[in-house]
Parts: sequence; structure tokens; C-alpha cells
Amino acid sequence: MKRLALERGLEVSQPASLKDEGAIARIAAARPEILVVAAYGLILPPGALAVAPLGALNIHASLLPRWRGAAPIQRALLAGDRETGITIMQMDAGLDTGPMLARHPVAIAEDDDARSLHDRLAALGARAIVLAVSEIAAGRARAVPQSEAGATYARKIGKEDAEIDWSRPNTEIERQIRALRPVPGARTHLLAQPVKIWRAHCAQGSGMPGMVLDAGAGGVKMACGKDALMVTELQRAGAARLGAAEFLRGFPIPAGARFGSAR
Repeated sequence: MKRLALERGLEVSQPASLKDEGAIARIAAARPEILVVAAYGLILPPGALAVAPLGALNIHASLLPRWRGAAPIQRALLAGDRETGITIMQMDAGLDTGPMLARHPVAIAEDDDARSLHDRLAALGARAIVLAVSEIAAGRARAVPQSEAGATYARKIGKEDAEIDWSRPNTEIERQIRALRPVPGARTHLLAQPVKIWRAHCAQGSGMPGMVLDAGAGGVKMACGKDALMVTELQRAGAARLGAAEFLRGFPIPAGARFGSAR
């Protein structure tokens, strides 16, 4: 968007914070009729919300009121949701609590990760915001208040979300790996060395959680709290992401070894 604006000779301003009165004044000087916010990650201060007579619209990557907050895509994947989408909402002083102008659902595929789902939602959000602004301009838009029933909070992804707990069921760990791909990546440890797990699929098997049940060209089969996980792409610290066969050539893992915490 910035590149396109510069190509068209439009002014681009990148203030460090919208709490700066000077930044609000620059926006006001453009005499906007409406503001559009995408992937901003912060609540707009009252001064910014009041700049445009038609208010501020947010392109939010979930079907509100589910997953209000900073990481709706990752939280939907972690929770095993079958559906998410784009909500165009009017911003208010709360965190993604404003009335909704449109909701566009999207099915979550079994192999979706944070990147693939983000890219589909971004394309949909671009189309949805253009339609919403057109409806407002034509006087046809009707905002619907959000219900508090079913509201959930999509807190920012932290270090604790990346660490794999092998005592959990294989289905939950598999979702964690997809939700944290491409960043920050689901991590674990082997012989006190950090290892990231990038791809895996559910498998049959049992054993002490974190134990390697088998390691070969087809993958590294790990015991989970319920069933097993076949890990097919791994990465040691400072090394490249590798398929299981290539990884094992440089770092053999004997059956019976255990993945887990650094302790």
C-alpha cells in the first residue's frame, strides 16, 4: 500500500504512535471522510476515532465476537476451529468490540497453517472493505452490535505457546505446529538442544510422552499424551529446516530418545 501511494504521489505518514497529537493533526488535515484500519494491533485513541465523520472501520481476521485481539488466526488454528473469516466492524474505544457491518466466513482446511489462512483472509478482507465502504457511501450500510455471548480473546502469541508439551494429545500438538508456522515455530528440546518442529501428521502409537518410537526416512514418530505424531520436518538451532531423512543423516536419533524441555 505504501509503495502504491508513493507511486501515485500520495502523502505517506508513519507515526510511531497515534497518541501523538501531531500525528492526529496530520490525519485531520487530510479531511478524511472515513478511516480504514488493517493489522494495526493497537486500540485507536479517542482523538483518532473522532477525526473522520463516518468513523473508523477495522478489517478483523475472525468472525467476531470470537477471537477479539491480536492473534485471531493463530488462536483459531490452535483451538481447532472449523471456520473463521473476516469481520468489517466500526471501531470504538474497546478491543474489537464495535458494531459489525459485515461478516464473511471462511472454512479452515485440515492442512491450513497461519500463512495459508492469513493469505486467504487478507485477499478476502481487501474485497470486503471495498464493498463495505461502497455500502456506506450509498447509504445502505447497517451496523449490528456484537453479542457478548461467545466472545473470546485472542491474546498475542508468546514463548509459552511455542513450547511443545508432549503430554498433550497428538491432534493438539499437530494444530500447534500449523498455527505457529511460519513464525515463531513450535519448539522442543533433544539432549538439551533446541529443535523446531515444522511439519508433522497424526499417527498411531503409544509410549512415554516425548519418546521417539521410530526414526527413519518417513519421519520421526513421537509418542504423545494420546497416540503419536510423525514429524517430517525439523530444524536445529542455527541450521536449516530439513526433511526428516536429511535431518537424521546429520543428527541420528535413536529409538527411545526423548524430546521435551531443556531441563
